[in-house]
Amino acid sequence: METHQQQQHFLVVTIGIQGQINPARHLARRLVRHTGSRVTVATPLSSHRRMFPSPTPPPVVDRGLLSFAAYSDGFDAGYHPDTVDPELFTSQLRAAGTETLARLARTLAARGRPVTRVVYTILVAWAADVAATLGVPSLLYWIEPASIFATYHYYFHGLSELVAAHKDDPSFELTLPGLPLLRIRDLPSLLVAGPKPYTDAFGEIFQVGVLDGERRPKVLVNTFRALETDAIAAMHDRELDLIPIGPMIGDEKDESASGGGGDLFEEDGSEYMRWLDSKEEGSVVYVSFGSLSRLSKKQMEELSTGLKKSGRHYMWVVRRDNNTGVEVAGERGVVVEWCEQVRVLSHRSVGCFVTHGGWNSTLESLVCGVPTVVVPQWLDQMTNARLVEEAWGVGVRAEGNGEGVVEGGEVVRCLDLVMGDHRGVEIRRRAETWREKAREASGTSVKNLVDFVREMC
Repeated sequence: METHQQQQHFLVVTIGIQGQINPARHLARRLVRHTGSRVTVATPLSSHRRMFPSPTPPPVVDRGLLSFAAYSDGFDAGYHPDTVDPELFTSQLRAAGTETLARLARTLAARGRPVTRVVYTILVAWAADVAATLGVPSLLYWIEPASIFATYHYYFHGLSELVAAHKDDPSFELTLPGLPLLRIRDLPSLLVAGPKPYTDAFGEIFQVGVLDGERRPKVLVNTFRALETDAIAAMHDRELDLIPIGPMIGDEKDESASGGGGDLFEEDGSEYMRWLDSKEEGSVVYVSFGSLSRLSKKQMEELSTGLKKSGRHYMWVVRRDNNTGVEVAGERGVVVEWCEQVRVLSHRSVGCFVTHGGWNSTLESLVCGVPTVVVPQWLDQMTNARLVEEAWGVGVRAEGNGEGVVEGGEVVRCLDLVMGDHRGVEIRRRAETWREKAREASGTSVKNLVDFVREMC
């Protein structure tokens, strides 16, 4: 490695949820592995304690060139978005985060590791202000699709009034450069229904954090060019350079090269892998709604009914904090509290993924070539569902009833469609095609990242 690359020290800042920590740590490990840079991943204290459980976890945990460090988001005992007022959360996050992240940077400098660039993810655009006080540049790492970046950009630059005027018409269609046809219901939920403090936090990214006077701001994006060629090109036309560095999926080389750390949940042993080993190829439905979504008791009942009526084997991840008391295991089903998702999706017996449609899960299903049934809950998941079904053809969106609940019969319909002999054949073929394209993109995306670091230096 070149000396100037070894002297780089990236401070990667994210909030304390698994869906943001995962792409942050994957980026960190690739920076270490491919550029020889030093990287510190900064997460809130509550998540740091869960990642490195001990009576007194050190504020900075070193794994060679990779370190994990804590700052305060104002909720050191932990939180869930469902239980914290959005205005309180965003204000506390900014106030406590700004102070303690700057303090962390000073601590790192005192240890002989001065930060040379701050990289921040969604909801922490204030980290750019911290970087300015430190006298170092900052960079946005967009952990959602380029298509959603483009959607937010259009919204905050002229589209907001049109969306507001038609927010009660879910079928109203929008034609936007570089994107598939989107209905109001396909937009990120923050742009239609708020909460406003979170929408404003995204607006800060697009009105201050990114479009900050640079001639051509550069943004790292967790995607690959073949997947979102048009969206990337559309932003290029708007003087924004999106640098595709994905898919950011963990692998054994990244883990072994840089040490562990990053999981907020404890895996349920390995019994589920032996269960998968006993099933026929492509016969199992894998069900998981990520690390944050909490399904209602009614939705859990309907999903359970549909899975059992489908007659298929299924493996369902039900987190402890979303156990509603519904009996979800059946004769053909197994339930776990947490698992290693990429390992499961890579298993030969898994033939379908019923998912909330978060971007990490969507990318993992693409990389593993597993078709999806998307049951979106909020945020980017609405748009991801549209991309999965219409842009890439690798799955379907399950339709909710008048109360927004996906009923058991709809679950059966979607599983039969994706895993059946008619349209399912084409869906599975497309999933295989995108798996190959995703794997082919890995080398190019790594080169994009390395070239960016070299240019930056």
